[in-house]
Amino acid sequence: QVQPVESGGGLVQAGGSLRLSCTASGPIFSGYGMGWFRQAPGKEREFVAAISWSGGSTYYADSVKGRFTISRDNAKITVYLQMNSLKPEDTAVYYCSRHFSLSYYHDSGYDYWGQGTQVTVSS
Repeated sequence: QVQPVESGGGLVQAGGSLRLSCTASGPIFSGYGMGWFRQAPGKEREFVAAISWSGGSTYYADSVKGRFTISRDNAKITVYLQMNSLKPEDTAVYYCSRHFSLSYYHDSGYDYWGQGTQVTVSS
């Protein structure tokens, strides 16, 4: 299996927290940055956060900055997205993917997408 696998989604009230995990198989993902994207019903997929292989560089969409934190454990080849102060507008399917080229902010720079995990935030 070469696709990453997301988990940790669910239903939470506004103001609550969730932590998403993304686990990937070793050789294909070692040495690469990883990113999280999301897609709400009727909307295009949008960038959420990304992290370099070393973890030394992180990138966030303005809409989540200060509320979400991306991190990774390279020994486990797992990337996390800690989501705090969730809002109803954060409701979406969240995907992780391997960054291979170009900007971290655009999905054209990513390959190997997971199946996604649903996050629903109730008001």
